[in-house]
Amino acid sequence: MHRRDFIKYSAAFGAFSALPLWSRAALAADRPALPVPELLLPDARNTVRLTAQAGKTVFGGKMATTWGYNGSLLGPALRLTQGESVTVDIHNSLAEETTVHWHGLEVPGDVDGGPQGVIAAGGRRTVKFTPQQRAATCWFHPHQHGKTGHQVAMGLAGLVLIEDIESRKLMLPKQWGIDDIPLIIQDKRFGADGEIDYKLDVMSAAVGWFGDMLLCNGVNYPQHANPRGWLRLRLLNGCNARSLNIAASDNRPLYVIASDGGLLAEPVKVTELPLLMGERFEVLVDTSDGKPFDIVTLPVKQMGMTVAPFDQPQPIVRIQPVRIASSGELPDKLVEVPALPALDGLTERWLQLMMDPMLDMMGMQALMKKYGDKAMAGMSMGGHGNMGGHGGMKHGGMDHGKMNHGQMGQGFDFHNANKINGKAFDMATPAFAAQKGKYEKWTISGEGDMMLHPFHIHGTQFRILSENGQPVAAHRQGWKDTVRVEGARSEVLVRFDHEASKEHAYMAHCHLLEHEDTGMMLGFTVA
Repeated sequence: MHRRDFIKYSAAFGAFSALPLWSRAALAADRPALPVPELLLPDARNTVRLTAQAGKTVFGGKMATTWGYNGSLLGPALRLTQGESVTVDIHNSLAEETTVHWHGLEVPGDVDGGPQGVIAAGGRRTVKFTPQQRAATCWFHPHQHGKTGHQVAMGLAGLVLIEDIESRKLMLPKQWGIDDIPLIIQDKRFGADGEIDYKLDVMSAAVGWFGDMLLCNGVNYPQHANPRGWLRLRLLNGCNARSLNIAASDNRPLYVIASDGGLLAEPVKVTELPLLMGERFEVLVDTSDGKPFDIVTLPVKQMGMTVAPFDQPQPIVRIQPVRIASSGELPDKLVEVPALPALDGLTERWLQLMMDPMLDMMGMQALMKKYGDKAMAGMSMGGHGNMGGHGGMKHGGMDHGKMNHGQMGQGFDFHNANKINGKAFDMATPAFAAQKGKYEKWTISGEGDMMLHPFHIHGTQFRILSENGQPVAAHRQGWKDTVRVEGARSEVLVRFDHEASKEHAYMAHCHLLEHEDTGMMLGFTVA
């Protein structure tokens, strides 16, 4: 940071800290204050220590068992610097195995933390890597096969902030926890005993696990006091299965400055920002008018996610500007994003996402039995026409009206019912080998299946060529690690700059976590 910037930011921080206690208390009188994850930097030996641990957290007045990194729920924000090596010592103090996956980081397969990187209960793992990629907001979470959904639902998730020279030169809001705040958005469901009510069953294997309470940084509808001016929001959809549609309650514009893999070429003005599971976007919002407003998620058209209260806009966080002025700016230009290379002569791969028709039918029946027609997001079980070609409604010529739910369930293995190219995940057998440093064009198809599949690829930040059969929206033309697939084809341009062996293959999978846990994932090597 330049000296003049340091002085300016320090002055603003000092003014904020000098607010009288009664003023700060008044801001939080009706709503809890937004918790901000600790900013964790490597120590003098370039080492960071993480402990996956169990704890207790209060939700709705009841105490629940939760899991977190270095705490009871969620985790810190690791701040790393491009080109600087870091060693991460991970201790698993949980009573079961876990892994730590560096989602969005371009690191070798042996430190990526996929399902092969198991850390035994009570065990430890040390990984060392040097981030070479652009400044970005990434995250880390478990990737234990068959249990990823459960472990994330219990609270295991943290942020990774990568900085580089270009990002430091920009006069973006940079005061962590003041005008630069992360919003980790998740939904949860709790049982009558107050505990997190997670089940991997036929219904969740089909549509995903979803909740009826929305949390931001682990708290229901908190508020944040920020200096008037530009406020930077680092958005993460940390939900297991729920897509979001972010907006301001008063319809003020959001200026998208970064996507999964880093800064865009220039800000993109939007009033609504769809956010898939696992995706990150950074936005700037102008609060110089001093008026309070909410960041909300608008209703989405996704199977299972239209159940109340999510049939109405839901508040995520209350933004309450205070009198002092902020110092960050919205630049006209951000960074250079290279033009797409020529696509001639590239290796091309086809990945067909498929759900077992039996799972599809059983999952839909279970969803309707529990929540009624409102859960179907405008789609009908009765006729194929209304389903828009839903995979499970068409395959095999089944007479759905004559099916008996109980008989269908006998002996059905839903744990391997979601597939890519006709195969459920097999950790021992990578699907293909990619060549290091060479561009490839991947087509991911959800044709014949109308379920939402946010598709994530490890070890790379790619460029989207087309998304779900449509041209790429302006704010999605930068670096991405997740692409939307929903009943159509998406094309991405990928390149892997690190190696991944058979023993430590990269993963490509649906980031609806229950789809991933029940087979919609494959491994691949890079050499």
